[in-house]
Amino acid sequence: MHPRIEDYALIGDEQTAALVGMDGSVDWLCLPRFDSAACFARLLGDEENGHWRIAPRGAEGPCTRRAYRPDSLVLDTEWETEEGAVRVTDLMPQRDRAPDVVRVVEGLRGRVTVHSELRLRFDYGSVVPWMRRSDGHRVAVAGPDAVWLRSEPAVRTWGQDFATHSEFTVGPGESVAFVLTWHPSHHPRPPLVDPREALRVSVEDWQAWAARCRYDGPHRDAVVRSLITLKALTYRPTGGIVAAPTTSLPEEPGGVRNWDYRYCWLRDSTLTLNALLAAGYQEEARDWRDWLLRAVAGDPADLQIMYGLAGERRLPELELSWLAGHAGSVPVRIGNEAVNQLQLDVYGEVMDSLSLARGAGLTDKPHAWSVQCALMEWLAENWREPDEGLWEVRGGRRQFVHSKVMVWVAADRAVGTLEEFPDLSGDLEGWRALRDEVHREVCEKGFDRERNTFTQSYGSLELDASLLLIPRAGFLPADDPRVIGTIEAIAAELGHHGLVRRYSTDGRTVDGLPGDEGTFLACSFWLADALHMSGRTKEARELFERLVGLANDVGLLPEEYDPATGRHLGNFPQAFSHIGLVNTALVLFGDERAG
Repeated sequence: MHPRIEDYALIGDEQTAALVGMDGSVDWLCLPRFDSAACFARLLGDEENGHWRIAPRGAEGPCTRRAYRPDSLVLDTEWETEEGAVRVTDLMPQRDRAPDVVRVVEGLRGRVTVHSELRLRFDYGSVVPWMRRSDGHRVAVAGPDAVWLRSEPAVRTWGQDFATHSEFTVGPGESVAFVLTWHPSHHPRPPLVDPREALRVSVEDWQAWAARCRYDGPHRDAVVRSLITLKALTYRPTGGIVAAPTTSLPEEPGGVRNWDYRYCWLRDSTLTLNALLAAGYQEEARDWRDWLLRAVAGDPADLQIMYGLAGERRLPELELSWLAGHAGSVPVRIGNEAVNQLQLDVYGEVMDSLSLARGAGLTDKPHAWSVQCALMEWLAENWREPDEGLWEVRGGRRQFVHSKVMVWVAADRAVGTLEEFPDLSGDLEGWRALRDEVHREVCEKGFDRERNTFTQSYGSLELDASLLLIPRAGFLPADDPRVIGTIEAIAAELGHHGLVRRYSTDGRTVDGLPGDEGTFLACSFWLADALHMSGRTKEARELFERLVGLANDVGLLPEEYDPATGRHLGNFPQAFSHIGLVNTALVLFGDERAG
């Protein structure tokens, strides 16, 4: 049986990440970056597409228990067997030059024989490397990739069926370590890391980082786990944060809604920045702001909805026909064609993010305001255009209400910046006029008076969960009857077992795709925020409690959730969901002390 999405835990080194299953198998790893080709792709295929399992010999099913070391990204997986008990500790240490996967096996009780099966398959499971011995280690080479496997002399290792097998026995207090290291095949082998020292330092570093979290309210453990996950999804060299470390995990098992999320979305920028700043992570917030400024630099007409880890603009979408897909969900895609869409909301996100950063006291960049002025100049000329909206619909452009609300946000933040910082120059009166005009139009064309709710697009009867952000954006106060009506309508029409869908997929969908999808966790957090802001705090806290409870056994959240089956859906773990958890905790509890 193929592991479920919720069966996975995350390890990473802030440049890439791996998913480790409950059976002790590393089933997904892209090297050397999040968006590189995978060398373990069992997640989207089968064992022949690459994996690395370490478990007691003969153990077929999941482990007995597993957990992260407190406030860290170091994973302990334990098995109880008839012979005794054993622990496998997995981590990716902060890299110097090359990425390493460190796996340390410790005996806990009795004497347990442990088996390792390493099946490397480069280029998303399609290329079998040539494996040879060198300097007492195993090295696999194919094209641009070289991977070294280092174990200890006492470990018996052999090749079989295009895989590398190892077997050994451990008793109490004994340990065996493996290190897997990648480097470009035309480079010499990088320096070897000490696996046990790497383990000690990794735990200390993560715990010191987590201790900086300023939040001390209810569910602090979940908030810290979410922040650690966001840190793990950060590409350290640039400060960019990927939406998820995976591609093509399905929004509907067996369906076609399978997308590559290993890129950085502008739609997440304000909420990400808010979470980092409010939780006390100024340095990470600054790095994200700096990534944002570099990515959006250039002609405002060319502003994209997403970029690569370093701000790359071309993310061509391809289908990998040799992969069977997770739970048979095809096609498996890499790249993302939505990069070419027009989404007017990103102008609001960028303006809001830079306004938030400036207001929070992040050291201003000399060119930041000139970039913002150029964005506003373009927006003033083009805001009336239809667009694809923040959900990247593939069913044609419309006059999406959320997009127009974010145009209002852009103008509002521009006006607010000039009012707060009079040394800056800009078109104050023009932007005030733009703000007022957009507000009038949205309230006239984007509001259904009969049902007392804002709609997905002008003249539409459909709803959209993004409308829950209206009070948070400041477009209207939370106690405005139109906001209250919108909250009630979305809860009634897009609610599903108490959670929230992004929009309807019952045949009138705007996304141009067949099939269905689950409830969207970020939107469900938005509902909790809106309920609280409109005075329904008890309901908001109950919803938050439920959402926190949807995390898997190690505290990770997916993009979507199916309440009927209790299954996680979509790419995993999802930054947007964890950002939602942090921000909603801050909205609901602030500095409240758990007690």
